[in-house]
Amino acid sequence: MGIIYTITFFISIALLFFTQKYFIRRNKFDEVKNRSSHSVLATRSGGTAIFFTLLMITSYLYITSNQIFDFSLFLPLGILFTIGLYDDIYQVDFKLKFIFQLIAAKILIDQGIYIESLNGFFGIYEIPYMISQALSIFIIVFIINATNFSDGIDGLAISEVIKCLLICLLYNYTSSLKGYSFIFLITLISIIPLYFFNFKKNYKVFLGDSGSLLLGGVVSVSIIYLNNIIGESGVSKINIFWIFIMCYSYPIIDSSYVILKRLINKKSPFVADQSHLHHALMRKGISHTKCLLIISGLTGVIQFILLNYSTG
Repeated sequence: MGIIYTITFFISIALLFFTQKYFIRRNKFDEVKNRSSHSVLATRSGGTAIFFTLLMITSYLYITSNQIFDFSLFLPLGILFTIGLYDDIYQVDFKLKFIFQLIAAKILIDQGIYIESLNGFFGIYEIPYMISQALSIFIIVFIINATNFSDGIDGLAISEVIKCLLICLLYNYTSSLKGYSFIFLITLISIIPLYFFNFKKNYKVFLGDSGSLLLGGVVSVSIIYLNNIIGESGVSKINIFWIFIMCYSYPIIDSSYVILKRLINKKSPFVADQSHLHHALMRKGISHTKCLLIISGLTGVIQFILLNYSTG
C-alpha cells in the first residue's frame, strides 16, 4: 500500500496547485473582512484539492475492486464538501448549512457510525438506540462546526485534524479500526501539503468551508469509531468525555467557549466573529505561527498524557 500513500501525497500537491489557479482565474479570492486574520490574497480551494484527492484514490480502488473501506462513506462526506464549496463561492445562509449537516449526520448514523456506549461516563455504558441516535447527531454536527470554528489562523485546523487522525491510527496497533483506518490515513497524507500553501506570504490557500466541513465529517467518524472500539475492548481507563478531549481538545474547548459566549450575549452561535481563543492570542500581537505552536503544543501535551494513560 506504500505506493498508494505516495501517490496520494503527490496528487494532493498537484491538485492544490491546479485548484488554486482555477480559483484565481475565476477571481474567487477569500474576501478580506474586518474579522479576517489575513490581509493577503488567498483562495479557499484547499478543501476542493483534498476532496478530489480522496475521490481519485477511492475511484481507483473501486475500479480495481479493492474495497478497503465502505465507499458509501463518500455520500455524507460529499454532501458536506458540496454545501461547504457552495458557501465558499456564494455565501450560504448558516441555517441551510446546518440542515445539510443534519442530513449528513443522519446518513452516517444509518451507515452504522453512532455512539454505542458512554464507556462509564457518569457510570453509564450502554444507552438506548434512540438516545444514541440523538447524541450521535449532536456530536457529529458539533465536531463539524468545531472544525470550521478552529479554521481561523494558518495551519491550526489542519494541525488539530492531523493529531486526531494520528491518535486514532495509533490505536490501530492494539485495536482494529477496520477499513476506516485507510481513509483516515490517506486523508492525513492529503492534508500535509496544505501547510506549504497555508504559510505562503501571498496567494495562500485556505481550507475554506468545503475543507473544514469535509474534515469535520472525517474527524467525527474517526472519534466515534475510536470510542466504540475502546468500549468494545473494555481495557481502556477513559470514558467518552476523555476520548473526545484526547482526540480533539482545542476545537472542542474553543467551540464550547465561543458558543456559550455568543448565547449569553444573545447572538447566533453560527455567526462568525473574533471571539475565539486563537483571536485573543493574536490581539496580544502573537503571530499566526506562534499561535499555532502555543495552541497545538499545549493541547498536544494533554493528548500525549491521555493517550499514554489510556493505553498504559
